[in-house]
Order: sequence, then structure tokens, then C-alpha cells
Amino acid sequence: MSRVGKKPIPIPKGVTIALATGKVTAKGPKGELEYEYPTGMKVVQEGDDLNVENHMGPRAGSALWGTTRARIANIIEGVEKGFSKTLEVQGTGWKFTQAGTGVEVHIGYNHPVLVPMPDGVKAEVVDRPPKVTISGSRKEQVGQIAADIRKIRPPEPYLGKGIRYEGEHVRRKAGKSAG
Repeated sequence: MSRVGKKPIPIPKGVTIALATGKVTAKGPKGELEYEYPTGMKVVQEGDDLNVENHMGPRAGSALWGTTRARIANIIEGVEKGFSKTLEVQGTGWKFTQAGTGVEVHIGYNHPVLVPMPDGVKAEVVDRPPKVTISGSRKEQVGQIAADIRKIRPPEPYLGKGIRYEGEHVRRKAGKSAG
């Protein structure tokens, strides 16, 4: 039995939910999102809460039950508040710049790397310290774009240079020792 799947999903004020067979649509101040959940799951609205019910059985549906509940909770939070990830760069002369709707990453290559932003995702660049904030209503999309930017030059353990998430701790290694 899924502990996550059993929890009810609260519907905040200002968010409207439309239920159809196999689909949940959430509309709020940040936009409209929909999620098609797997067959064998059932979503029921009870007052100001949504409940996800598992009709697949304990073995097959337990993992899908929690995942379905989490994905529905994410679209509700996305249309209400949105999601954001902040990346910072550490290295001499390395920076982010705004390029239209995308971001240019100047990170030690002989050319800047352009990262385009899809519809519904915004990038905001701050010069000092060099940071970029990726924000949007879809959690998966925001996280994937942030991961793609970090993948351009991940932080390395000897000097600590590279692109990292804000607040990420990079474990440093000792270099060569004389002796």
C-alpha cells in the first residue's frame, strides 16, 4: 500500500480542477496544465481535496498510485505558485547572459553555448554573483532545463569550478601532494 498515494491533495483557492475519464486539468493564475493518469487509477474530488484510488491491485498499482498522486499534486502547485531552480557559476570570467528568450553560457569554451527556453519557461539572469533562475509551471520541464545547463560544465572536485545548483555542496578533493 502506497503511503504517498493515500494522502489527499488539497485544492488551494484560485485553482479550478476539471476531471474527465483518465485526465485531470488544473487551471490557476500561472496557467493551465493537464495530466493523463494511467488506467486502473481513479481520481475523485471530495470537497476541497482530490483523492487518488488504486483499482489495479496491490502489486501492479502500488508504485503507479504514488506517482500519479505526486504528478497531480505537482500540476496543482505549478498552476498556483510555479517552480524555479537557480544555478550559479564559479570560475574566473565565466558568466550567464540573456539572449532573447534563451540563455548564453560563457564557460571557458571558445564560443558561448546557447540554451533555448521552451514556451512557458522563463530565464532570469543576475550578473553579480553570476546566477540564472529558471522558472515555469511544469516541474519536470524546469528541472530538465536546469539539469541541461548544469551538464554543460558540472562542478569539478579539485578547484570547485563549474555550474552548480544554488546551495549545492561540492565535495572537494586534495590535489597532488609532494612527497
